[in-house]
Amino acid sequence: MVKIGDIELNDFPLLLAPMEDVSDPPFRALCKEQGADVVYTEFISSEGLIRDAAKSKKKLDIYEKERPVGIQIFGANLESMLRTVEIVEKSKPDIIDINFGCPVKKVVSKGAGAGILKDIDLMVSLTEAMVKHTNLPITVKTRLGWDESSIKIVEVAERLQDVGCAAISIHGRTRAQMYKGNATWAPIAEVKNNSRMHIPVFGNGDVNTPERAVEMRDKYGLDGAMIGRASIGNPWFFKQVKHFIETGSHLPEISIPERVKMAKRHLQMSIDWKESEIVGVMEMRRHYTNYFRAIPHFKEYRLKMVTSDKLEDVYNVFDEVLQKFA
Repeated sequence: MVKIGDIELNDFPLLLAPMEDVSDPPFRALCKEQGADVVYTEFISSEGLIRDAAKSKKKLDIYEKERPVGIQIFGANLESMLRTVEIVEKSKPDIIDINFGCPVKKVVSKGAGAGILKDIDLMVSLTEAMVKHTNLPITVKTRLGWDESSIKIVEVAERLQDVGCAAISIHGRTRAQMYKGNATWAPIAEVKNNSRMHIPVFGNGDVNTPERAVEMRDKYGLDGAMIGRASIGNPWFFKQVKHFIETGSHLPEISIPERVKMAKRHLQMSIDWKESEIVGVMEMRRHYTNYFRAIPHFKEYRLKMVTSDKLEDVYNVFDEVLQKFA
């Protein structure tokens, strides 16, 4: 049994990573249906929230069917982060997660996300203050370090645990690597194998096949896997991993009709959540490449999907895809 605070999870839970412009309520709901044990919101700017920015506030939407659900926030200013905790609590999440890992320049330049890896003392003091400011479990998502020469993740994780962090998810790359090269899980295993660690340690980065998830569990001994890019356009990934863990065999490949059905659902849910057909249609465009990945001679149909502005037009393309490929 894995526990985040008082939240009890199954052995080796699968967590949907917080992904900007991806892990919104429609996508989280689909992943939850397909077996995700914990889901996280897109990361939310503390400065945006306290300034009442509409985009940041919209990201606070969570629903009962998602639980347990974590709201992830980022920032580097103590006062702003504490005010953000108070705002986030009103949405009644199960977990508040702090992003200490985003490598994007616009976040890092403000000392937030992975930028705070240059100031571990600030990272620890922010976490401690937030733990003391709420009764909700505070968790952290971070990277191995700023660069190869500054990896101190065992010490960092221990210090975060000591100030009350309830769980830690570690991406197996440094900030300097961005998303290049292969994720390295051995340093994450060092954190888990530290005799002083007692909170869950989740691995993140390159969990892109069921076999890799099993490797993370069996070879590296981690408590669970946080899954990001492998789930985009493939909410079935969670079910595929769980089936492989239970049986050692793969589920059949997702059929074209199944892909179309899920993409249709996702599109309609996106429109309903955004309360706008045009916004819902446009924001779904980023998912189509992944929903219809590895289908030969599909470029023509993908182009139609990402250039259609109306729901009816996208549905017509879906019908064409069924006629052509199913």
